[in-house]
Amino acid sequence: MKTEINKKLGKRIQYLRQQRGLSQEKLAESIDIATTSLSYVETGRGFMTLATLEKLARVLKVELYEIFRFNSVETNEEMFDYILKKVDLLKYDDEKLERMYNLVKVLL
Repeated sequence: MKTEINKKLGKRIQYLRQQRGLSQEKLAESIDIATTSLSYVETGRGFMTLATLEKLARVLKVELYEIFRFNSVETNEEMFDYILKKVDLLKYDDEKLERMYNLVKVLL
């Protein structure tokens, strides 16, 4: 069952794995689980035991608590989609549109 914590944990594990350039197959092998099990975890449909989470932390070279740091696990695509949705709303607000225009000019 997909719970909010499972989804967040899965995204975080996927993010950390990708940051280290590991495939699902390589990471699953390193922590002694099936690739399908890792896939279930990364998609929020499964969960790992504490022992497996400890192995995962060692392989990813992070402290165990860092696996549960959910504050920024959005992918670039997710962040871009979010920004586009918000920017689309600006066309109805002249003041905010001008402020965003000036901000973009400064940033880019």
